[in-house]
Amino acid sequence: MKPLHRKDLFCWSEFNPERNLDFHSILWVRSSGNVLIDPLPLTAHDQNHLRLLGGAKTIVVTNSDHVRDTYHIAKVTGASIFGPAEEKTHFPITCDHWVHDNQEIVPGLIAYQLRGSKTPGELALVLEHDTLITGDLIRCQTGGSLCLLPEEKLTDTALARDSVQRLAKLPDIKTVLVGDGWPLFNHGGAALQALLNSFK
Repeated sequence: MKPLHRKDLFCWSEFNPERNLDFHSILWVRSSGNVLIDPLPLTAHDQNHLRLLGGAKTIVVTNSDHVRDTYHIAKVTGASIFGPAEEKTHFPITCDHWVHDNQEIVPGLIAYQLRGSKTPGELALVLEHDTLITGDLIRCQTGGSLCLLPEEKLTDTALARDSVQRLAKLPDIKTVLVGDGWPLFNHGGAALQALLNSFK
């Protein structure tokens, strides 16, 4: 796993040829139990790295299309699975907990429900006020600037814009770690505002 902008954050990735970008998963190392977000399959190297860093206590899945290898990793690590409450009726795996809008999943990790994406209850996560972690709706196809899912995959463009606006209003966002594409380690708030302005 690759270290990120903070010593307690790591990432592992998988290149997707069809979309020509990387898919990412996040590990947040915490003394009270590590958190995985949208976990892809782990290589033997990454499995060992995760074990050395303390395993996993919690897995957060941002939407029903990002289940990835959650079931297997939860079985191996014993982690509890948290999924979006609005997708409970059709979620592809059983979750231990269902996450609602503005819920603190663990101390320092707040969920924001997004609307207008391809799934009805997608979550964005804000880690300790300044790091935004996104699933599908907000991505970074080209390094340095955020974009949305292709319009044909959105269920409601106006609601998607409202979701971006809500996140752009958060005052302290510095970093945006997207599920799909390039991470932005600085000026994340400005990038969200630029994305919002692109709708006008």
